[in-house]
Amino acid sequence: MSTTPRTGRLAGRSALVTGASRGIGRAIALRYAQEGADLVLAATRRDLLEETQALVEAQGARVLLQVVDVSDRAQVQLLVAAAVAAFGRIDILVNNAGVYKAASLLETTPEDFDRVMQVNVYGAWHVLQLVLRQMHGQGHGKVVNMASTAGKAGSMNQSAYNASKHALVGLTRCAAIEMGPLGITVNAICPGFVETDMLESFNAHSAITGLPFEQILANGRARVPLKCFLQPEEIAHLAVYLGSAESDGMTGQSLLLDGGLLMV
Repeated sequence: MSTTPRTGRLAGRSALVTGASRGIGRAIALRYAQEGADLVLAATRRDLLEETQALVEAQGARVLLQVVDVSDRAQVQLLVAAAVAAFGRIDILVNNAGVYKAASLLETTPEDFDRVMQVNVYGAWHVLQLVLRQMHGQGHGKVVNMASTAGKAGSMNQSAYNASKHALVGLTRCAAIEMGPLGITVNAICPGFVETDMLESFNAHSAITGLPFEQILANGRARVPLKCFLQPEEIAHLAVYLGSAESDGMTGQSLLLDGGLLMV
């Protein structure tokens, strides 16, 4: 790692990114490193985390890697403690870990519903609460929750996922109100269709609807005014803004970045 002082919009800051092993989380970690941040990378798969770590370290960032299941509060407590031990503080949280499940409402099992809630709601809450306690002591901090267009509207055949993302939007607003007087901002990004591994989970819609997977994707693109899916890097650009001083006047917002899919 270079000893040259690092520059950028996030220089001198430490960021904790969950779900950092691939997709949007990896793209955010890389952009944060390019903007000068040091990173704590958390996810459930060490092999994929190490790939992200290599990309981030190539940008000159200091990196701590932690294998964590965010649905396990004890693991999250260890994660936060390790982050503070490594860098002294947590300036930015990117609360990105999540899972997706497609099923009709009538066919969704209690086990599937519970798994989505455990990761997307309880997991996000564990990380949010424990990091906010640390930020409270610091007197500053920025939180970027990763919600979804599914947190802004209803959808066919993904009731558990939509319910979980609506909950995360609600958590974002409540946390922003409580943390605002402490100098902590809390915002959410609501991506639409993004070309990541999670998009492959839409394959399940084929079994539900009887349509080929390619048709499912084509139908999705047709709903987007820009007629294309987003790239993870586009989400990362917005995450940099929300983690930087440029967004100091913004809190409690759930920002749509979806090619115009929703206009609300």
